[in-house]
Parts: sequence; structure tokens; C-alpha cells
Amino acid sequence: MIKKTRAEITKCILHKVANKFNSGQNVFSEDLIRFDQESYDLMKNFLLKPFGSLTQSYRFSHHADVRLNELNNYATEIFKDESAFVEFSKNMVNHLYEQSNSAQIKTGDVIVVFIEGIEYKDVLTEAVGVFKIENKVDFFQTYLDDNESFDVVVQKGISTRKIDKGCLILNTSDTEGTVVFSVDNNNYDAQYWIKNFLGVKLADDYNSHTQNYLELCKEFSEEVIKPEFGKHEQGNFLANTVDYFKEHEAVDYHNFKDEIFEEEKHKDLFEDYKKHYENLNDVLIRNNFDVSGVVLKKEKNKLKTEIKLDTNISIKLDVDAPDAASEYLERGYDEEKKMKYYKVYFNEEK
Repeated sequence: MIKKTRAEITKCILHKVANKFNSGQNVFSEDLIRFDQESYDLMKNFLLKPFGSLTQSYRFSHHADVRLNELNNYATEIFKDESAFVEFSKNMVNHLYEQSNSAQIKTGDVIVVFIEGIEYKDVLTEAVGVFKIENKVDFFQTYLDDNESFDVVVQKGISTRKIDKGCLILNTSDTEGTVVFSVDNNNYDAQYWIKNFLGVKLADDYNSHTQNYLELCKEFSEEVIKPEFGKHEQGNFLANTVDYFKEHEAVDYHNFKDEIFEEEKHKDLFEDYKKHYENLNDVLIRNNFDVSGVVLKKEKNKLKTEIKLDTNISIKLDVDAPDAASEYLERGYDEEKKMKYYKVYFNEEK
């Protein structure tokens, strides 16, 4: 949803955030990072690459008034006056520090950047980026010793492969508020980055509707279908769900139930679980919405359709082939061996 072809990092600063739970102290820089061309190109790609494929965006929220959201305020002040960048970058780190209320929250480097030329929905805008580096990697640093011989020493540094946590706050908004993108590759605490630090919620659009519905179906298959009807039926349900989304441009909740479930009791189970899921996760599952093909492609890869047996054999069902499990896989019980079994039909091995 964003393009970085013309994006330029015009300000970049690095601070270190501690852990409040362990009584640590933040360490702040006073000056911006001055890049040479090689390090600039590497840093720009490192920070912005994860956002090029994101389809889902967030909006700032607050239980009382969104104007009280700290990150929203700090970014707004920077957009108003770029000279306040260093001051408010420190405020962002202090706010991040205040969220470290347990020992598992990691300390790390925090990179704050100001970006010009980000393209969002065919419009160029600015963005403030906040990135937390939690994990360092070992690397060999070579050097020339006193005897004019080369030696090596192990040092720790930032890997350029992927960021741990990051967000882009765009200087643009819609009817829901300021547009925010976020990534979290170290999701050890679901509340820490998205809810406590950023204070954001998913935008109310077809991307989030598609994801929410697919996550509902995934959890329903795991918590209801698998324990009551087995992994075979779980695989059937997930494959049929994906097939429904592929075959329909829009989802209608009642039509979905009619096509997926044959028996009324199964429809009732799904209805009850939907209400439970909405209350548990504080989310509203839309009954009618357009399907996001990009989100479907991404989310279907997370659906587990593998049957693992205690005899060290696994059967993997193709989520894109909804009829395969029902047509070519049979489940039964062998009275002589006193064991359950699966019978698989096929023409040839691949």
C-alpha cells in the first residue's frame, strides 16, 4: 500500500531504550546520524523494505480521546515543526520505556527517522518511523595487530536482514484518523508494541475484515472442530473456507454458513463461537464485506492442515483442494490391531 521509490530519509537518530522493570536507564543521542552513501542506502532499504508488502494499516486510538494518544501527539508535533525532531524522538523512547512492565520486555536500540516522499494511495507524503532493534548478531571483525598480522575479534551488531519492531506514521489521515503501518517480528508480547506503545487498532477496511474472519475460522477449527470431530474434519473445514473466499468476491455470513455446513447444529456451533470470539478479542466480525485477495493469499499459508499421528506419520492436506480430503481420504478402526487408521487413494506418487 505504500511505495518507497522516491522516499528519502532526511533525519535519523539512534537512542537506547532500557527496561523499567529492571530499573534501567535510557541513553539518548543529541545529534543526528551522518551517513555516507553506502550506509545510507543500506539503512534505507533495511528500514523500509518490510513495509512495501503490507496491505493492512492501523489508526491511532485512545479509550478517552485519540488526541491523548502519545505517539499521535509526538508525530504531529514533528510534522508541524521538523526542528523539534530530536526532542520528540526522545519522548517516543521514554514512552516506549514506560511500557516495559515485565522482565521479558527487551532492551535495545531505537532508530527514529523522518522520511519525505513516501507514496500512499498515489499521493506523496512524509512519515515518522520508529524502529526497535532487540537482537544483535555476532560477526567477525578483522584487524591488523601490533605484529602486522591480521587477526579477528567477535563483535555484536545489527543484522540487516530484518527489523525486530517498527512503525511508519504517515502525515496523512482519513475518516478514521492518522494512517499507521506496523511490523513486529519478535511478537513475544502481543500487547507491548501494538496496544501499549503505539495505541493503534486495525483500520475498518476489507483487508482487516478478511483477516479477522479467517482468524475466526482458524480458531474455530482449532478449538471446536478438531477436538469434537478430528483433524480430518478440521482440514475439510479450512479447505472449504479458503475455497469459499476464492470463489466469492464478497462474503455473506449467512451464505457462508449454508455453503460450509450441512447440519444446523454445526451452524449453531459456529454462531456461538463467533460471539465468543468477538467478546474475547474485542473485535467485530463483519457479516458482509469484500474479500481481500492479498490477505487471503497471506493468511491461508498460516492455516494448519497437517494430520500428525502418534506412529510418526503425517498426512498433509492441501488447503487449496477442498474436495481432496473427502474424496481420497478415509478414516476407520481396525478391530484386529485395535488401532485407528487412514486410507489414502492415489494414482501415482509425485
